[in-house]
Amino acid sequence: MKASFSDVFAPKLFSCMKSYDKGQFVTDLMAGIIVGIVAIPLAIAFGIASGVGPAEGLVTAIIAGFFISFLGGTKVQIGGPTGAFIVIIYGIIQQYGLSGLMIATVMAGIFLILMGVFHLGSVIKFVPYPVVVGFTGGIALTIFSTQMNDLFGLGIEKVPADFIHKWLCYFENFTHINWWALGVGAFSLLVIILTPKISKKIPGSLMAIVISTILVIVLKNYCGISSIQTIGDLYELPSGIPAPRMPEMALSEGQTFFSVIQSLFPAAFTIAMLGAIESLLSAMVADGVIGDRHNSNTELIAQGVANVVVPFFGGIPATGAIARTMTNINNGGRTPIAGIIHAVVLLLVLLFLGKFVGYIPMPCLAAVLIIVAYNMSGWRTFVSLSKGPKSDFSVLIVTFVLTVIFDLTIAIEIGLLLAVVLFIRRTTESSVIRVFHNELDPNDSTDYALHEDKLIIPEGVSVYEIDGPYFFGVANKFDEIMQDLTDLPKVRVIRMRKVPFIDSTGLHNLETLCLNSKKAGIKIILSGVNDRVRATLIKARLQNIIGEENICSNINEALAKSAEYVK
Repeated sequence: MKASFSDVFAPKLFSCMKSYDKGQFVTDLMAGIIVGIVAIPLAIAFGIASGVGPAEGLVTAIIAGFFISFLGGTKVQIGGPTGAFIVIIYGIIQQYGLSGLMIATVMAGIFLILMGVFHLGSVIKFVPYPVVVGFTGGIALTIFSTQMNDLFGLGIEKVPADFIHKWLCYFENFTHINWWALGVGAFSLLVIILTPKISKKIPGSLMAIVISTILVIVLKNYCGISSIQTIGDLYELPSGIPAPRMPEMALSEGQTFFSVIQSLFPAAFTIAMLGAIESLLSAMVADGVIGDRHNSNTELIAQGVANVVVPFFGGIPATGAIARTMTNINNGGRTPIAGIIHAVVLLLVLLFLGKFVGYIPMPCLAAVLIIVAYNMSGWRTFVSLSKGPKSDFSVLIVTFVLTVIFDLTIAIEIGLLLAVVLFIRRTTESSVIRVFHNELDPNDSTDYALHEDKLIIPEGVSVYEIDGPYFFGVANKFDEIMQDLTDLPKVRVIRMRKVPFIDSTGLHNLETLCLNSKKAGIKIILSGVNDRVRATLIKARLQNIIGEENICSNINEALAKSAEYVK
C-alpha cells in the first residue's frame, strides 16, 4: 500500500489547532516562558563549549526551536543546541573553520529531510541501546574534560582538541589555578545541586548564573578582583539575529569545493544520525508521558529544515532536547505553541538582555556544563549493562572509549559494526541444524498431517532440519555439516518448517547443494517451506533444479515422496 503525503509530513501544530482554546493557550504560554528561561543558560553554554559563542547558541535555540515546534511531528518537542553535538562541532571548527561547520550542518539537514521522506524514521529506532549509551557516556566525559580550563581559571589560550593531550595540558598548567575562578565555579555547582531541594520550579542553572553574576560584579567593582573571566571578556555580543550569510570557504592549493564536501560527508552524516537518534528518543519518551504518538518521519523533516536554515544565521546543529522537552511537559505544555513561545522568549532575551549576558562568569558556565555532563553520563546504565550479556557490554565499552579517544564518527561506525557482528554471531549460534536417519517424533512437529507414534524415515533417506533463519552465517554452518558426512544417502530431505526467511547467501548455498547432489545422483526434497520462503525459491528458479513437486508443504508428504525414490 502506497503511503500518502500526510504519512510522511503531517506537522502536529496544524492538527492541534483544530481544537485549540484559550485555556490551553494560557497553559502553553506559562510552559513556554518557563522552558525558555531554562534554555537560556544551556543555549549560551552549548554555544561557547562548541567553539562558537553565546550568541550563536541563542540564535540556534531561537531559529531551530521555532522550526522544530512549527513543523515537527510531536506536540511537545523542544529543539535547540544540545551537549551531544559539542564534541563533533568543536572538531569540525578546528579542522575546517566556521564555514566548514556551516556546510556540514546544511548537509546534515538535507540527510535528515531525506531520512524522513524515505520513511527511515522507524529504522533509526533500531540503533542498539549499548551503542547509544556508549557514545552518550563518551560525549559526557568529553564535555566534562573541556570545562577544566574555565572551572580552574587556568588561562590556557588554546586547549588541545584530543582527550589525552587535553589532560596533559591541564596537568602542565595546574600550577596556574585561579582560586577565585575555582571558588565561583564550586559555588555555582553547589547552587545548581541545592536549588531543586528548595524549589522544583526554579532552574538550578539559571539561579547559579544570576547569583554568580551578581557575586562577580560585586567582587570586581568593590573588592578589586578582576581575574575572573566573563563572557563579555571573550566574546562580542550582538543585540539581535545576525543577517543571513553564505559560507566563505578558503580553499588550499589543489582543493576544490567538491573535495571539501567529500571530506565533510562523514561528519555531516554523524550529525544527522546523532540528531535523528536524540530527537526520536526524546519524542518516544514524551509519548510515554503524555500518551500521544509522534510521527517520526515528520519529526526528521522538521529537524532537517531547522538544520538547513540555522547555519545561514551563524547557528550550530540542533535537535530535540530531552531535558527541555520534559520541562515543557512538566509545566503543562501540550501543543507546539509552547515550543514556539519558548523561541520567542529567547529572541526577547537576545534583543533586550544581550548586554547582561556578557557579565556571566565563565566558571559558572563550566559548572552548568559539568552538571549537564553528569546527567548525560548514564553511569547507572553502565553498571546495569555490565551485569547483562558480555557482548552488549563490550559494544558499550568500545563505543565509549572510541568516542573519548578518537571521535564520534569512528565510535558510531565501529560500535554499530561490532553490534551487528555480535548479533549475527548470536543468531548463528542460536540456529540449530539437526540430522535424522531413522525416525521423527511428530509430537515435536507442526507440519505433519497424520497423528502417529513415530514417523519412520525410509532406508537411504536422511532428514536435515534447519531451525532458524537461513542466512549467510547459518548457510556456512549447514555447508560444513554436509561436507562432514561420509555416508551419502539416496535422498536428502531438508526440513525448513522453522526457517522464517532465506537470504541470497543461503539461497546460493542451497542451490550449490542441489546441483552437487544432482551430479551425485542424490534427490533433494524440501519440506515445510512457508509461503515467503517458497516465493523466494521460485523466484530464484530452484524448482528447475530439484523439480517443483519436490518442494513439499509437510514432512509426511516429503517422506512419502522420498520412499518412492528409494524403492
